Amino acid sequence: MKATILVGGKATRLHPLTYNIPKAMVPVLNTPFLEHVIRHLSSHGIKDIILAQSHFSQLIESYFGNGSQFGVKLRYIIEDIPLGTAGAVKNAEKYLDETFLVLNGDIFTDLDITAMIAFHQARTAKVTITLTPVDDPTSYGLVETNARSRVTRFLEKPSRKQITTNMINAGTYILEPDTLNRIPPQTNFSFERELFPLLLDQGEPIYGYPSTVYWIDIGTPEKYLQLHRDLLSGSSVQHSYPVGEEIAIVEQSSIDPTTQIKGPILIGSNCTIGRRVKLIGPLVIGSASTISEEAVIEASIIWKNARLEPGVNLRDSIIADNGRLNANSIIHGSVLGDNVTVASGCKLEPGSKIPPGTVVKPKGDS
Repeated sequence: MKATILVGGKATRLHPLTYNIPKAMVPVLNTPFLEHVIRHLSSHGIKDIILAQSHFSQLIESYFGNGSQFGVKLRYIIEDIPLGTAGAVKNAEKYLDETFLVLNGDIFTDLDITAMIAFHQARTAKVTITLTPVDDPTSYGLVETNARSRVTRFLEKPSRKQITTNMINAGTYILEPDTLNRIPPQTNFSFERELFPLLLDQGEPIYGYPSTVYWIDIGTPEKYLQLHRDLLSGSSVQHSYPVGEEIAIVEQSSIDPTTQIKGPILIGSNCTIGRRVKLIGPLVIGSASTISEEAVIEASIIWKNARLEPGVNLRDSIIADNGRLNANSIIHGSVLGDNVTVASGCKLEPGSKIPPGTVVKPKGDS
């Protein structure tokens, strides 16, 4: 079976992290998010994968190539104008001549794809939609089903008064190829708001596949942080480090013996950790990063090539590539885009989101 992954969105909800890179390339445990998705598909025997792209497509292609190093075959389809979720798959129609998978490119899940395929085939479904329970369905699309799991109604982003179930569209679909005939070519067209309701109105057999395994939409910095907390705590079956160890991975990195460590912590290659530094997990430090003496780093994600000077205090924050936090700066609950510099002694307000290339100075400095 082939799979199409939707990686063409502009990821504005994840700003300032995604001004200069696509969401698919945002690092998760120091590995591009999309690599986790591809490896999960491959583990279920899905080796023929189409990436539906738009902006920043070259960054994805230059990293993944033809997919051979990941044990899969990758094809790339570019949309010149925004086509929506269904329109983007229609754009790849020439490759989709048999039952196929579609995945939203911002979902991390332990979904049993093999079992879902068997479910789809057993019911002779036209479409099967993965469903997952959430505490607050108002930000998602509700999917109502009958006792046989056949879909009876869709409701996008309901009000609290409209909620009849906590099962939502979880962003993974199996479709028969003739469903693409209902999608107009080169038109912005949505699975959730247009194609699926249309098929339902026409009486086509659409089923919901309920799943309670680990699932998260990484579309916001808060969810992105949560994913790392979950992975480092072992909430997902997908991980590339020994769960429960204080330090997960250290490759050619130098850690001063006076460093205090409370895991779980993942440290990338060629990092330098100075004297009397405190590292408090869950924490991820990207490759080629330097943390100088007496810095305190807690519950944060640091991308590659960051430099944290003496006395920095960092907590519950995300620092993108090439970040520089100068001496005694304080950053709590903030998100910094790439190439941001925070001046010595500067304190960021919690909730700060700093665009790439910004130099943050103390209040009153010109």
